[in-house]
Amino acid sequence: MTAEFVDRYLVVGAGLRLHWRDYSGAVERTPVLCLPGLTRNCRDFEKLAPHLSQFLGRRVLALDLRGRGLSDHDPEWRNYRLDVYVRDVLAVLDAVALPRVIVIGTSLGGFVGMFLASDYRERVAGLVFNDIGPELEMAGMLRIATSAGKARTATSWQEAADDARMANAQAFPDFTDADWLQFARRIYREQAADRIVREVDPNVGRAVREASGPTPDFWAAFASLRELPLLCLRGELSDLLSARTVERMAEIHPGMQSCIIPRRGHAPTLDEPASCAAIDGFVRPL
Repeated sequence: MTAEFVDRYLVVGAGLRLHWRDYSGAVERTPVLCLPGLTRNCRDFEKLAPHLSQFLGRRVLALDLRGRGLSDHDPEWRNYRLDVYVRDVLAVLDAVALPRVIVIGTSLGGFVGMFLASDYRERVAGLVFNDIGPELEMAGMLRIATSAGKARTATSWQEAADDARMANAQAFPDFTDADWLQFARRIYREQAADRIVREVDPNVGRAVREASGPTPDFWAAFASLRELPLLCLRGELSDLLSARTVERMAEIHPGMQSCIIPRRGHAPTLDEPASCAAIDGFVRPL
């Protein structure tokens, strides 16, 4: 599926430039904001965003968080943190005059959406958590902390695909060779004929490993969303979001929709039939 988008940019803070893809949609329908995971970028939504734009008539913004994709790297690595990401999102929404959006957040993007909705409730019409919740499993946290920002430079696209497979095979056990090549093209960028690099500032990983200061109260932030429409997608094989955490989320928010995505770990790619069906059903009435 193809759909046209416009690459847009906004300068924030001390001259740092943020990038997003902007897919057109009906002005009278609530737009959608897609936020990627810790080391990922807007291309993670290259199938979902056109679908939402073409078939649900929604304007879709797919954002590169600072330090990812085509957004600038931040020279101060300590700025890779939740409150800064929330401010960046608000700056983008204000720049394009969108008072209210539906947020679809993968992993870290779900946390950004959660705190955006908790602190600025009027700006969020609904929130999709893609394999993330207020409590994280230690196995997944250790995997992310030890690997984030440490990907080596590849010399060919096949090598990049092989590296992506080695790092993520447990999360996507049914991926074909073509799937791994597509996956690699979402997270790597070709700088030269023999230099293919991960499209993320290595300091994003440093910020995870060397984070200091008070830890946000994730459960309190989630509890504040009781009146907000929520959807939680959990990969059946996830090592980060447990079934018990999803159950507890549903106890706190009885109206929350949830869906298990078969044969997916952390995190579903959102082009799976189960993911698309759940997101369509959630977005359509909002």
